[in-house]
Amino acid sequence: MSAKIAVFPGDGIGTEVSAEAIACLRTLDEQAGLGLEFEEAIVGGHAIDEYGEALPARAIDLAREADAALLGAVGGPKWDDPNAKVRPEQAILGLRKELELFANLRPVKPVDALLGTSTLKEEVVKGVDILVIRELTGGIYFGQPSERRTGERGREAVDTLFYTEGEIDRVVEVAFDLAKGRRRKVTSVDKANVLSSSRLWREVAAEVAARHPDIEFEHLLVDAMAMHLISRPRDFDVIVTENMFGDILTDEAAMLPGSMGLLPSASLGTRRGTRDVEGASRSVIFGLYEPIHGSAPDIAGKGIANPLAMILSSAMMLRTSLGAEAAAARLEAAVAGVLADGLRTGDLAGPGEKSLSTSEMGQAVRERLAG
Repeated sequence: MSAKIAVFPGDGIGTEVSAEAIACLRTLDEQAGLGLEFEEAIVGGHAIDEYGEALPARAIDLAREADAALLGAVGGPKWDDPNAKVRPEQAILGLRKELELFANLRPVKPVDALLGTSTLKEEVVKGVDILVIRELTGGIYFGQPSERRTGERGREAVDTLFYTEGEIDRVVEVAFDLAKGRRRKVTSVDKANVLSSSRLWREVAAEVAARHPDIEFEHLLVDAMAMHLISRPRDFDVIVTENMFGDILTDEAAMLPGSMGLLPSASLGTRRGTRDVEGASRSVIFGLYEPIHGSAPDIAGKGIANPLAMILSSAMMLRTSLGAEAAAARLEAAVAGVLADGLRTGDLAGPGEKSLSTSEMGQAVRERLAG
């Protein structure tokens, strides 16, 4: 097996957590002979500084040539001018659009050793196992027109929420496919009582559900979902929703395990294939893997960011894009092991509890892999 990994460290803590994830992957590679090759390119704010654009053509080409891609995080106050025509976030949106990454998978599964770190009661979060699937290339983040302008009454702005039935159908189909390997329940989230786009979403989602009568299915309005996600999270299995709702709901869901620093994600697209790995031929999907947290400029450079979400994103990459199930399981077990041992970064540590630096936590995971 050999695999080329495109690495986009990004800005802020993105560079710090990416370095730890790659070090863990190199450790696995040395042990299992995975044949991993890494090639980096800058995107986001650093690319704006260097090239005047957030997503240089070289970065897109690198991703297209690779078997999978890792992304740290982009953005920061240096590039936050609301009037700027070039913004770091254009790198993320551009990669999703150019690579046709239409389905974002965000698993939410609290670790027993960390139940006390959640702001919710232990009996509420214990046993939660949710997979949120967010549509990624449509909706208000991509609709046109999207602009600021000056009108007769002064400054004004418009964003357009647009979906086609095909965009909805394919991401809801992913939800049903994945539910078959889980607890066989899909919840579709919309705002059909107000938005025309959501009424189309609900109609198409029901049509997809009719093709899968063996899967339990329900509709929920997004405001109700926001409440139920906190009050009864164990009731949900696979949740599928549109772009902006998914963005917001998964940040809320990050509080179930206690920190955004624990949640990985995978953005999957249309490029599929097979790989011979671990003595078997496996189906694989090209994906872009990243933690759900941002660049956290307030702690960037301090060496205190939690690298575990990025490391767990790497495990998702091993499994989904490279077909290396055994290696992915080993990396996830190493993360679970360090947490069970009581090791914590600052975002997870309780009052008076010792916390590890970014590099120390990464090293602890690598020692687990070597043990």
